[in-house]
Amino acid sequence: QYSLVRDVVSALRRHRMHEQQFRHPPLLVLGNFGMPQIHVKLMAGMFQGMFPAINVHRVNLNSIRRCLLISYSADSQLLEFRHYSVKVVPVGLSRGLRKLLQEKFPNLSRLQDISDLL
Repeated sequence: QYSLVRDVVSALRRHRMHEQQFRHPPLLVLGNFGMPQIHVKLMAGMFQGMFPAINVHRVNLNSIRRCLLISYSADSQLLEFRHYSVKVVPVGLSRGLRKLLQEKFPNLSRLQDISDLL
């Protein structure tokens, strides 16, 4: 079973798809691939070979925009693919400053000075 991109986008209330997401490969997460069977190891190697290896000490976190989760069920012998979009959100900032950093300009008509926003 599969779904087309246009079906997924039409089902979402707020979709975030822009071309910058696809400039870098996704972060690959494999679930339940640690079994000793040869076909499970072969599948894990195949999926790891499809995407470049990531050095966790040197990776730029701003370049990770997507995550691909592939989970294997040993009982049904099925693979489940999930493709997530990753959004970086600033934490610990005031609401006004957070909006400025996300390039969403707040309504400044009720404020006397920019310091009221910050």
